[in-house]
Amino acid sequence: MPDQEPAITPEQIAAAETLLGLDFSPAQREQMREILKGRREQYQGIRAAELDNSVPLALNFNVNASDSAPAAVPRSYAMSAGPPVTRPADLEDAAFMPVTQLAELIRSRQVTSLELTEMYLRRLKRYDPALVCVAAYTEERAYEQATRADEEIARGLYRGPLHGLPWGAKDLLATRAYPTQWGAAPYQGQRLDVDATVVQRLEEAGAVLIAKLTLGALANGDVWYGGMTRNPWDTSEGSSGSSAGSGAAVAAGLVAFAIGTETMGSIVSPSTRCGVTGLRPTYGRVSRYGAMALSWSMDKIGPMCRSVEDCALVFSAIYGPDGRDMTISPEPFRWDPALDPRGLRIGYIADAIMEDEPADDPAEEALRRANQANTAAALDVMRANGFELKPIELPDRTISGLWMILAAEAAAAFDAITRDGSVDAMKRQDDDAWPNIFRAARFIPAVEYINANRVRTQLMHDMALVMSEVDVFISPSFGGNTMQITNFTGHPAVATPNGFTDKGSPTSISFVGGLHKEAETLAVAKAYQDATDWHRQHPDLDTALAQLDDV
Repeated sequence: MPDQEPAITPEQIAAAETLLGLDFSPAQREQMREILKGRREQYQGIRAAELDNSVPLALNFNVNASDSAPAAVPRSYAMSAGPPVTRPADLEDAAFMPVTQLAELIRSRQVTSLELTEMYLRRLKRYDPALVCVAAYTEERAYEQATRADEEIARGLYRGPLHGLPWGAKDLLATRAYPTQWGAAPYQGQRLDVDATVVQRLEEAGAVLIAKLTLGALANGDVWYGGMTRNPWDTSEGSSGSSAGSGAAVAAGLVAFAIGTETMGSIVSPSTRCGVTGLRPTYGRVSRYGAMALSWSMDKIGPMCRSVEDCALVFSAIYGPDGRDMTISPEPFRWDPALDPRGLRIGYIADAIMEDEPADDPAEEALRRANQANTAAALDVMRANGFELKPIELPDRTISGLWMILAAEAAAAFDAITRDGSVDAMKRQDDDAWPNIFRAARFIPAVEYINANRVRTQLMHDMALVMSEVDVFISPSFGGNTMQITNFTGHPAVATPNGFTDKGSPTSISFVGGLHKEAETLAVAKAYQDATDWHRQHPDLDTALAQLDDV
């Protein structure tokens, strides 16, 4: 690669547009020049990879036009033994209870589903002005579902621990009779006449949908057409994205649990920022039927809750083939809260607690130090509780070029609004926002996209070697390449709180497991939670309301 490559000019971009049948404005050509320059460097990285003719791309063609039928999978709702749960004098004192405790209040008929539904709806309406986390309320459906749940439970028909519990759906999950607007102005008012599979399965489990929760526009960040969804711990900052509303609502005790999605950090990141527990399942575990597509080869759906065990219970209700999403695998998930995970092989990323170069930005440096210290403390907790930890290293492979996979697939998913110009109505128009990324992605050559997927295949083999030595490994949720690598390879991760920064914002660690090893991964994460109380700490929402006039 030459030391100094010639600059990319707007005139060159315009000429390429002519070849491709596109027409962007002079300002748009100028804006995308930096992305195209960086992409040219990524192409060089992909071309430098040794791709023997035998290396396939990381996508599989399926000759079947549709799945034949949903497969039967086991759904296990066993729960840990705990002390008796008693209805509090003020029901709002139950707002932060985990699913396991709320379920016992419902099962024992100390509380009705209707009471819980009304309580959580009141809280949503009280705190949403400060958090900006609700895209739409689903009250009519919620009251119907809660009434049905109470009638069924009174007759002795108890569906399990989600029965009667109010939940929130990230607003990229289609919900019949209600808007599904994807956080983006071009889709305001959109109604899809289907229920997403996840929505259907939670209704079958007896859960009560009370709200559609916000997401960053088209699943990027925490800014949507209604504003920025805010962190309940500090409303001067966003809740991170793109499952922004799900993270904020669970952290603030506005729902019993929520559903998020992840392509590249969108469950892990808001779970970290908001101090909740999120499960990003193995790719291909939860049907995406009825969910907005961003990247067909990377999108994943998972629960965001107040505890690891809650995530296990919700995941058991939503996973498995549905006859509609052909990527879904039939591997069973069997949750055993009594499993002793000390017999598993547990690793940790050695570099995560080693000194490295300080960040130039003071805020980033403070976050780096907090992540490092809190990760080291978490590893000490695991050792003190009988875990033998093995240091490991992640694959040493250049992965920056793989980001073009996400860019190309996302641009294809939203090519229509890019070409007709309605993407210009989106709230964010900065260099790193979707409109500029979509336009620049139109210049990714097909050969580079395919070869990037072949490098992805090599990365998957690299990770298979790593995971042949451990069942689960521990890493800071952010810092290093863990989040990026494991999203490209499709491995499951559980992000759970492990402390705070000096500023008082939560941090988290992630437990990353082998493919389809959600049960083992959750078991190790639960052992950490059982030994700590970070997940039981909650934000001061009165402070959040007081900050409302300042934001």
